Amino acid sequence: MLPKWQEGPVPRRAAKGCLLKIGLSTFPTDYSMPPAALALAAEERGFESVFFPDHTHVPVKLTSVFPDGGEVPIAYKHGIDPLVAMAAAAAVTSRIRLGTGVCLVVQRDPIILAKQVASIDHCSNGRVELGVGAGWSAEEMANHGTDFSTRWTLLRERVEAMREIWTKDEAEYDGSLVSFGPIWCWPKPKQRPAPPVLIGGSGPKTLERVVRYGDGWIPPLAWVGDLAERIATLRRLAAEAGRGPLPVTVMGVKGRPELIGELEGIGVSRVVISLPAAGPDEILPRLDHYARLL
Repeated sequence: MLPKWQEGPVPRRAAKGCLLKIGLSTFPTDYSMPPAALALAAEERGFESVFFPDHTHVPVKLTSVFPDGGEVPIAYKHGIDPLVAMAAAAAVTSRIRLGTGVCLVVQRDPIILAKQVASIDHCSNGRVELGVGAGWSAEEMANHGTDFSTRWTLLRERVEAMREIWTKDEAEYDGSLVSFGPIWCWPKPKQRPAPPVLIGGSGPKTLERVVRYGDGWIPPLAWVGDLAERIATLRRLAAEAGRGPLPVTVMGVKGRPELIGELEGIGVSRVVISLPAAGPDEILPRLDHYARLL
């Protein structure tokens, strides 16, 4: 009997190749396949991107509800920092895009994060995709000195501040929660004007945030209701704001051809297939199977 992730034939259309981009995501840990080895194996098989999530720690006393229900997975407690994972992957690859899915910017100093992202983008010859989010764990944020109630304002201001650093020789920012005078900070990102910033989330104000300060939307599939309707709304809001179509990257996708074809049909730009935090004996057969979708 085939495992669930391997059920179903690859239809003729998928065998010819989909038009949308297909990437992978996994929580890199101290017990799973190293991120550099995973990225190299993914690049060798033709995947477009690899994304790494972000949690600095899991508070022992946690009252916030895990969005997917149940207990917080063990991988969250053992996760390798996504920026470190991206740097390791960049060193052994040359083509695959390297992303965060998503980086909890509200728990990171924006000047340091801007330098880290720019450095990885510079060293990887412009391959960074910065997915960002505000997070769900109030206790985790509190340990970083972040107020849960103002996390979305903080996220926006830190993203805007990082853009200033990436695009200006003398950068400064003056917001309600983020403020610094003129600074010099190099390197600048290889991608100009900056790496794409993809806004995470699925709440009622998410699409307005994407249009206001994002370069695309990166929702988890399980958290979105009518995705086709939300994509249509995003296109309308972007047009009203004088912006062109903004790409949609959908995270947490099961590697089923019929689902991927459906997502492509409603306007998704990239699907990111989830992989477990496991060793190469389990991961490599999955990559070989999913590579048939390319």
